[in-house]
Amino acid sequence: LSVLLAEDNPVNRRLAVRMLEKLGHRVEVAENGKEAVEKWRQGKFDVILMDVQMPEMDGLEATRCIRREEDQTGGHVFIIALTAHAMKGDRERCLTAGMDGYLTKPLKKADLEQALQHLTTKV
Repeated sequence: LSVLLAEDNPVNRRLAVRMLEKLGHRVEVAENGKEAVEKWRQGKFDVILMDVQMPEMDGLEATRCIRREEDQTGGHVFIIALTAHAMKGDRERCLTAGMDGYLTKPLKKADLEQALQHLTTKV
């Protein structure tokens, strides 16, 4: 899969890239939501892993922006939320914003693999 990883924390970013590459995926990185939207516009991605809390534009706003543009152009990229907060209501906020899935940090390879397999069976 071609994966866009939107994550502002350098340590989390490196770990996620390593996991994704070990699973055989191609990864491009964005450091904030604004950059994620710009890279999404320029490239073809199967999945976006979107950190919820980022500078400039958070993951929820970036997702809403992508979904608004998809409403105009058609298409649907899978977006999985990455969040350090497993608070009640977080999952619902992510899904309401237009995200397709939800993973908590620290990211576990097995959870990531399962989420990607689940989404790709929907294609």
